[in-house]
Amino acid sequence: SIFILTVAEMSHQNRVSDMVFSLESEWVVSTGHDKSVSWMCTQSGSMLGRHYFTAWASCLQYDHETQHAFVGDYSGQITLLKLENQTYSIITTLKGHEGSIATLWWDPVQRLLFSGASDHSVIMWDIGGRKGRTLLLQGHHERVQALRYLQLTRQLLSCSADGGIAVWNMDAQREEAPQWLDSDSCQKCEQPFFWNIKQMWDTKTLGLRQHHCRKCGKAVCGKCSSKRSTFPIMGFEFPVRVCDACFDTIKEEDRTALATFHEGKHNIAHMDMDPSRGLMVTCGSDRIVKIWDVTQVVGCSLATGFSPR
Repeated sequence: SIFILTVAEMSHQNRVSDMVFSLESEWVVSTGHDKSVSWMCTQSGSMLGRHYFTAWASCLQYDHETQHAFVGDYSGQITLLKLENQTYSIITTLKGHEGSIATLWWDPVQRLLFSGASDHSVIMWDIGGRKGRTLLLQGHHERVQALRYLQLTRQLLSCSADGGIAVWNMDAQREEAPQWLDSDSCQKCEQPFFWNIKQMWDTKTLGLRQHHCRKCGKAVCGKCSSKRSTFPIMGFEFPVRVCDACFDTIKEEDRTALATFHEGKHNIAHMDMDPSRGLMVTCGSDRIVKIWDVTQVVGCSLATGFSPR
C-alpha cells in the first residue's frame, strides 16, 4: 500500500479530484486540479499516459470495455478520450453546460452519459449513436453534485448542494430542448433589442431586453413572453419563461411531472447506492452521513424479493 500511495502522489502535482480503479484493465485513472488526467498500471506502478486540459479536471468516468474516459472540467466541458498503453486520442468534446461539471455517471449498457453541473442542471448525452441526442433536465435550485442511474427501473437520481434529491423517469417520452436563436429584434413583435442602435434610431423607439422562450427557442421581449409554465417533456420541472404563443399550446396534461423531489436536509456532496439491498448513502459538508431506504424514494422495489422497510 505504501508503494501505491507513493505512485499516486507522483501522478499529480495538485489535488486529486476523482479516481477510478479498473480491475479489468488493471489501471488507475485519475484527474486533478493540475488540469490533467493520468492513467497508470497497477501491476508495474508505471505511468502509462497523461493529458492536460485548459481547466481543472473535476470528475471522471471510465468504460473498461472500450477504454474510453469521460472527463468533466471547471470550464463546463466534457472530454471523451480513448486511452491506450503509452498513448491516447481525443474522440470528441461535449459542450452544453453553462457552469463547471461537478459529477458524471456512465451507463455502459445503454451507453448513456449523465452530467451534473453548477448551473443546477443535468444533461443526458446519448453516446450510443442516436445522432448525438441530448436531454436537458432542470429541477434543482443549486449545484448538482451527485448522480446515479438505475438500469432496472430506468430512473436517474440526482442530488444537489441544497439537499434536493430528484428522481427522474427516464423511461418516459422526452424531447430535446431547442437551441436558443440569435436575433437583433424580438421574433414575435419585431421590436429592437437594446443593442440594435440602427433600428432604434430608425423607429425612434427604446431598445428592449432579450429573453428566450424555453419551448421554441426564439428570442423574444418581456412583453411577448409574460407567461411561465412547467414543461416536463423537455425537462423543465419548474416554471420557466415561454412566449405567449407557446404558452397557449401547452395543455394541462403536458404539465404532468416526470420527476419526483425529496428533501435530504443536508448539503449532499457525495452519494452512492447498493440497488441489490435498496440502500443509498449520502454525505455532505455538514459531516453527516445518511443511509436511505431507496424504495421510499424511487417508489418501488429495486430488487426481486426486496420488501420496503
